[in-house]
Amino acid sequence: MIIRDRPSGFRLFLLLRGSVMPRILPTLIVNIVIATLVTLSHGDLFKLKITLTTIPFTLIGLPIAIFLGFRNNAAYDRFWEGRKLWGELVLRSRNLSRQCLTLISDQAPAAAQNGLSDIRVRMIYRAILFAYALRDLLREQAISPTLGSLVSNAEWLGLQKAFNKPDFLMRQMGADLAQCLKESRIDACLAASLDATFSAMTAASASCERIKNTPIPFSYTLLLHRTAYIYCFLLPFGLVDSIGFMTPFVVAIVAYTFFGLDALGDEIEEPFGLESNDLPLDAICRAIEIDLREALQDPCVPEPLRPVNYCLS
Repeated sequence: MIIRDRPSGFRLFLLLRGSVMPRILPTLIVNIVIATLVTLSHGDLFKLKITLTTIPFTLIGLPIAIFLGFRNNAAYDRFWEGRKLWGELVLRSRNLSRQCLTLISDQAPAAAQNGLSDIRVRMIYRAILFAYALRDLLREQAISPTLGSLVSNAEWLGLQKAFNKPDFLMRQMGADLAQCLKESRIDACLAASLDATFSAMTAASASCERIKNTPIPFSYTLLLHRTAYIYCFLLPFGLVDSIGFMTPFVVAIVAYTFFGLDALGDEIEEPFGLESNDLPLDAICRAIEIDLREALQDPCVPEPLRPVNYCLS
């Protein structure tokens, strides 16, 4: 995610970091070159004059802009829903640590120094691992071996074999809660509230998987791609007779807008990736880890992640 103040003045036109310009630049250059050639030849193609007026482009341009707007709204809805789900996960993780510390009874207060033998510590550390496991599932990457210290060796081996690692961790949570009930370390009514937190975290995970596994219909995206490209590449033939040498400049502005909206929709349609405008899942997971380690008075609390070159991963 790009995090920076909005630039002013001439710098606004020179920024590339966070812009879609690097992504669309090759296509934009080809479009401008074609527009320049059409201007120099006055619309002649092999001695054949291609006569187009601005009327068809006016009729087609407005629907394309509307459809691009609808698609980008749909893509942003996916982006924003993903952000709300991860915000929910932050909230539920904090609630989980509080509930484990206050509702599950034990002779000694819960602290990181108790180690994984303390069921409260084990559940809170597992919640940290749950966030990282969900991030890696959504990004289709392997879970980091450095996270193995958060659970026992046997559980870590089981986690490696599991396809859906967040679901595996939540089943382990349920088993620990059942053990607390069996040992009368938590009242049944209070256990229900803790189980509701587990269910909410599972719901957030499943909803993120739904967004990940259900893209915007490809045929809809393909139609917009084709129409926008055809429109921009034919536009010089419709403008050259009316605006002359200004044709490449006008085409460049129109093409930048259409290609940019198209590329931006592609980028935010999948909000859990590693592109500049995707959600900062690394930073969110780190924030969860900081909160939960502090709840356990853990001396190994990491620093929050900061933007690098204005990009927060």
